[in-house]
Amino acid sequence: MYNLLAFADVLKSVGGVLLAVMILLVMVSIHEFGHYVAGKILNFKINEFSVGFGPAIFKKRSKKTGELFALRAIPLGGYCAFDGEDDFETQEQTSEQAEEENGAEIFADVTASENVQPIEKSEPTDVEKTEEYPEPTGVRFNDQAPWKRIIVLVAGATMNYLLALLLIILMFATLGQPMYKIAEPREGKTMSAVYEVGDIIESIDGQNVYMITDYMDALSGKKAGDTVTVGVIRGNSRVELELNLEMDANFVNMSDTGRLLGALGLDGLYTVTVQHGFFDTIGRSFAYSWKIGGTVLRSLGELLTGKLGLDAMGGPVTTITVTAQAASSSTLQFLNIAALIGVNLAVFNLLPVPALDGSKVVFCLIEWMRKKPINRNVETIIHFIGLIVLFGFAILVDLLRLF
Repeated sequence: MYNLLAFADVLKSVGGVLLAVMILLVMVSIHEFGHYVAGKILNFKINEFSVGFGPAIFKKRSKKTGELFALRAIPLGGYCAFDGEDDFETQEQTSEQAEEENGAEIFADVTASENVQPIEKSEPTDVEKTEEYPEPTGVRFNDQAPWKRIIVLVAGATMNYLLALLLIILMFATLGQPMYKIAEPREGKTMSAVYEVGDIIESIDGQNVYMITDYMDALSGKKAGDTVTVGVIRGNSRVELELNLEMDANFVNMSDTGRLLGALGLDGLYTVTVQHGFFDTIGRSFAYSWKIGGTVLRSLGELLTGKLGLDAMGGPVTTITVTAQAASSSTLQFLNIAALIGVNLAVFNLLPVPALDGSKVVFCLIEWMRKKPINRNVETIIHFIGLIVLFGFAILVDLLRLF
């Protein structure tokens, strides 16, 4: 029996990892598909669209467009290879034909990139040797107007956000919105008399609360003894409670949940789901997606200011581990973690950090205003250094959590 249970645990763990990899692969692929669709609409010349990176395990060249579509061995990345995006500038080239590094699509906190290796210029397969394929049509990446390049760069993050929003709507409509329910106090402890065990907290001082950070924002700056209005769902009705805070709400960082519970006079909270009407579900889904994005930015801000330590962050290994645990626990957690990763990808890739899409947007804006680009080789060096720093950071935070 012990061996059977151990084997079942192994299968569950393996299944969780596979689910995690699938979520990450879908999110990165949809990101690249956003680049691809925008590029096709705006007449960019596209040489290749790949899911994964590393050696190709399947390749197919379109007889109609000449574009190469590939499935590669390492399922933690992907890329859309625009013609002219990876060429080094030479004296013979015009500034519009100059090189701009083809940036990595970095999932969760930092993962693989197409820049790990150059775009593969493989020999044609036996089938390709016997057939003729057209040259992909369109305009080279850096020959396009800056505003068109900005649209293409932003399209990837937009697709990530839209997919995440769709998952949130699906989760809220079928399973309900995750909300926090008041737990029964432990033996020997009491909670504020205004609550009843089972109350579901919906708002604080009129502000709907979705995540723990919303609780902190609603209470921030208040002192012990201050009165707040807590809206709860009690049975089939909504009740507003007048609560005197039991502690100062001076939170150290977004993980300071102990002080939050102490201020509210609670021993614990646990997650339940609550379903709402159609229009309320749509509105709350949008709000929830924005709250996730705000939490991503907040965590980065607290990291930069030192409020959060590096050990609170995670790289690719941590991302897969946490995702695997959540995705394999329930359908609710699967949809929730997938949506979180989607919004995380959207926000993270739009940061003005070298090697990310947001940084390339900044370079396009500068070119648009100056009427000429910054030296493409200088830009390439900046993106390359940024890429090395991002990978180094990802490895560092994983090592810190491991040791």
